[in-house]
Amino acid sequence: MATGRTHRPATRSRGIPEATVARLPLYLRALTALSERSVPTVSSEELAAAAGVNSAKLRKDFSYLGSYGTRGVGYDVEYLVYQISRELGLTQDWPVVIVGIGNLGAALANYGGFASRGFRVAALIDADPAMAGTPVAGIPVQHADELEKIVRDNGVSIGVISTPAGAAQQVCDRLVAAGVTSILNFAPTVLSVPDGVDVRKVDLSIELQILAFHEQRKAVDEAPGGNSVDPAEPPVRAATDSSRKGPDGDVPAVMPA
Repeated sequence: MATGRTHRPATRSRGIPEATVARLPLYLRALTALSERSVPTVSSEELAAAAGVNSAKLRKDFSYLGSYGTRGVGYDVEYLVYQISRELGLTQDWPVVIVGIGNLGAALANYGGFASRGFRVAALIDADPAMAGTPVAGIPVQHADELEKIVRDNGVSIGVISTPAGAAQQVCDRLVAAGVTSILNFAPTVLSVPDGVDVRKVDLSIELQILAFHEQRKAVDEAPGGNSVDPAEPPVRAATDSSRKGPDGDVPAVMPA
């Protein structure tokens, strides 16, 4: 079986836009669900709806793959699964190391979706000496002192960082120096990497903040009378007693700053 060290996806060399690459996993997830139900073909409209995009965008994305479907029939589900999997590099073995085996790192180690998509967790690494040798998801945790050797011995090109923010950049630097060229970052910090190294950041707090924004807007839109006042704006207190006087006359409802 090929390893991720010697084989890399051809998407960039073929000029597939990054936005299209980002949607390919959505199509693959929808197609896999159809395949599991033994659905042989699917129209662009049906697949677009399942993936959450519009059909014109889907057809444009698939044109970059050289797949245009058959008029009146649609797309062959099994062939598209293979084609997208190949384009994403999922038809080969990608050894992955996870650094930082706290609650999040342990959850990632136990996630079954890695193996089913061609990602083999080759090693779990933590800086805590007490963790060394402790099995997590059936894999013994190794100490961070062994990081470079682990990367080299396993031919790792993808690293997952789930350490506290303060340790993430140092871990990133060591991974890159050891030869890792792609990093999935769960630490709540922005990593600095050299050219040629790809970083994808997963920040759950940011996602929650975006949801909070939409919830706030929905609350405003649904307010009685269609009141569109921003709930974050402090209320303006109106004067309730016209007889209130100050040394220079009436006291204004809102005092100037």
